[in-house]
Amino acid sequence: MHGNHSENNIHELIEKLTAHYQKDGQDVNTHLEGLLNSNYVKYWDYIRLDSLLTLQNPKTPYADEMVFIVYHQITELYFKLVMHELQQLKTAESLTGAIFLKRVERCNWYFGQLISSFDIISVGLDQDQFLKFRVALTPASGFQSVQYRMVEIASTDLINLVHTDSRDKYDDYSTIEELFEELYWKKGATDTRTGEKTLTLRQFETEYTAKLIQLAYEYKSRNVWSLYRRLSLEDQANSAIQEALKQLDQHININWPLMHYKYALGHLIKNKQLYSATGGTNWREYLPPRFQKVIFFPSLYTKDELENWGKNWVEKEVISKIQAAKQV
Repeated sequence: MHGNHSENNIHELIEKLTAHYQKDGQDVNTHLEGLLNSNYVKYWDYIRLDSLLTLQNPKTPYADEMVFIVYHQITELYFKLVMHELQQLKTAESLTGAIFLKRVERCNWYFGQLISSFDIISVGLDQDQFLKFRVALTPASGFQSVQYRMVEIASTDLINLVHTDSRDKYDDYSTIEELFEELYWKKGATDTRTGEKTLTLRQFETEYTAKLIQLAYEYKSRNVWSLYRRLSLEDQANSAIQEALKQLDQHININWPLMHYKYALGHLIKNKQLYSATGGTNWREYLPPRFQKVIFFPSLYTKDELENWGKNWVEKEVISKIQAAKQV
């Protein structure tokens, strides 16, 4: 019985393969022969392990620089997974509430992993080593993560990324190029004394402005917020969908930047001395959400929630950290 079942299964697979290749005008025999002459897939070849392990190239002799590099590479891979989900949302031919929720929940899971894993460098990175090797990285900065900017652009209408001080100047007729010039993060890498852009920002703009503007056009009517508003009224009122969106919003615009803030306070303050960021960013003003008020899905919140954006996290994690540092 078992033998007959196996033979029937093989015949069925051959028929399916034949039909699969015939629809493209291909000879199934040729492809089967190619399979016969192919090597087995090996794990290390499939994930390109040898290549992957050669991508860490410290610039200094300090051992913990390896930790710093690996963690940031892991971060970028998670950002890639988030963009993979947002791309699938953008290109979905028939988007239902169930599909929308599934993709948003995946993004939340990825960001949740990123946030919880921040202890790799906030706790596992030696401060003395960090303060020494970091100067060799100037003017590079995590500020220059283009994939993080891509996630922002793919998540919401561009007006919601404009600095809070400038939003009232723009309306529905404003161009993407006009809005792009006022994005909140540009002020985070501008010298507050001179008003000049830092080298970190100038390098980033030279490398990525054209790519990000093109992305903004691609997601103008297909970003997460826009797609949500095109769901059925029943799906828009679905509490699970609304909560998933709010969690994504808070992961990206509160928890993630404030984990950086907490890390900066722990590693850039020593003996009551505050060290500047390698990229010259105004991280004390740039990272706190209450200053930027970047909110992807604003109409999902109450007036009180909008006014106190990020306040609870700051009081719990940041203010207490500053007070403790001053007492050292």
